[in-house]
Amino acid sequence: MESFFKLKENGTTAGREVVAGLTTFFAMAYIIAVNPTLLSDSGMEWGAVFLATIISAVIGTLIMGLVANVPYAQAPGMGLNAFFVYTVCFGLGFTWQQALSMVFICGLINIFITVTKIRKYIIKSIPRSLQNAIGGGIGIFVAYIGLLNVGIISFDSGVPALATLNQASFWLFLIGLALTIILLVCKVKGAILIGIVVTALLGIPMGVTVTTETVSFTEACRQLPTTFGAIFTSEGLGSLFSDTAKIPLVLVTIFSFSISDTFDTIGTFIGTGRRTGIFSDEDEHAMETTPGFKSKMDKALFADATATSIGAIFGTSNTTTYVESAAGIGAGGRTGLTSVVVAICFIISAFLATFVSAIPFAATAPALVVVGIMMLSAFKEIKWDDFDEAVPAFFAGIFMAICYSISYGIAAGFIFYCITKICKKQAKEIHPILWVVTILFILNFVLLALI
Repeated sequence: MESFFKLKENGTTAGREVVAGLTTFFAMAYIIAVNPTLLSDSGMEWGAVFLATIISAVIGTLIMGLVANVPYAQAPGMGLNAFFVYTVCFGLGFTWQQALSMVFICGLINIFITVTKIRKYIIKSIPRSLQNAIGGGIGIFVAYIGLLNVGIISFDSGVPALATLNQASFWLFLIGLALTIILLVCKVKGAILIGIVVTALLGIPMGVTVTTETVSFTEACRQLPTTFGAIFTSEGLGSLFSDTAKIPLVLVTIFSFSISDTFDTIGTFIGTGRRTGIFSDEDEHAMETTPGFKSKMDKALFADATATSIGAIFGTSNTTTYVESAAGIGAGGRTGLTSVVVAICFIISAFLATFVSAIPFAATAPALVVVGIMMLSAFKEIKWDDFDEAVPAFFAGIFMAICYSISYGIAAGFIFYCITKICKKQAKEIHPILWVVTILFILNFVLLALI
């Protein structure tokens, strides 16, 4: 284990990696029940999506851990699954089989731009100031996810406000947040995981930690054939391009899937990997000078790219690298052993879905908030007194949470970076790839407005 994962070289231990894996899993375990609930609205069988979610998470996370040796977990992404159901199926009128087919093609595109190292060159083209802004922005986004998940931020009045603290889940969240902060300040080992477990246990007498009804593993296995391989039938890829009038719409939708998926992952890697040393400057140098897929970043990008197509084959929306991986990284995870632990937990959850789904958001949200606090340190590297640097950094860092999208935050940062450079007559300093990506983002916004 030591030689395979290089634990000492990465400054970690097996015990720390296990704790980190458990922390990441509990922080993202909600997807096991949430994803099938969302996708079943499109007509897919709940049990089939339940198993597809777990299978895609296990395969993608194992590739990330065993091939790339990095502590990231993968699963169907929130936001992209909502886009799948409410925009693609309900809004644009595509069937779920056709939507899955578009996700599959999106995965193939991601594999192509990864194999050709286009994604690597995109990362290299991002200025250091924006990379730091993305890192801090990921922190704000992670903390915001935690607050929204527990519902302590209310939108009932039409504007965001602190919810009335009249629910047990709110008080449980506040107790868990205080407990986790105290444990971290006192430097207790495994503080974040302990906070999740203790808070979940406290939620039992408070009536917050409760089991939910799910289909049995046997029933889910019976339903899986309804989605597995559906993209290869006449209702999937066979019908996707049959109507020539809808081909432009299909291409636009695939483009939207792809650009969101690509930059969600890039943002997560930049935001969590640079500060912790998971992806170092030496690793980036290896990306440039070493042929093939030898660097950790290369392998991690490839692992992420393959997961989307695999997930589509089984029957789920885009599989992506989870920003909740930051919780495990915050707990000390530095190698692929963390990912392997997460994958094992997902396998077990297939048989214990009722109990896994009992862990409330109130127990996991504190972990996301404190990890978000940790990640804000990236902002200190930005020259905030230099307005030219501060403007794009602000938009990259803040828009992620405001728009609830990593890729939109990156887009805003890129656009304003280009604007400031043009105004200062420094357009030559903008990397050609950054020009292309910025134009693609603008095109994406225009196309989304039209459809």
